[in-house]
Amino acid sequence: MVVALCGCGAPAPRLDAARQAGAAFEQALAATDYPRACALLAPQTRRQLEADESKPCGPALQGHELPTAGDVQSTQLYGRQALLRLSDDTLFLSQFDDGWKVVAAGCTPEADKPYRCSLKGD
Repeated sequence: MVVALCGCGAPAPRLDAARQAGAAFEQALAATDYPRACALLAPQTRRQLEADESKPCGPALQGHELPTAGDVQSTQLYGRQALLRLSDDTLFLSQFDDGWKVVAAGCTPEADKPYRCSLKGD
């Protein structure tokens, strides 16, 4: 997944909303509140997770072993896309009509290549 993102001129409320959604996802994972974490996934990411694991989202997410990410270090926005760098993870989010949702998690950069994400939608 390659996404060029910029925080240039992004309104503070949009930055805050993206950060809050990413933090809420991470907090839900840390609390093992998988139904809440699943509700914060983008629809295509949730469908892909369930298809890959042949289970409903909660049990599939529980077995996925995503890193506990810690605090948000930086946020970049471009249009309706966001990149959140956390202390131990990177998340990609998209803005939907009902708020920001996690499109990809467990992402690590690779030299001269797109991020590699352990959880993502097609």
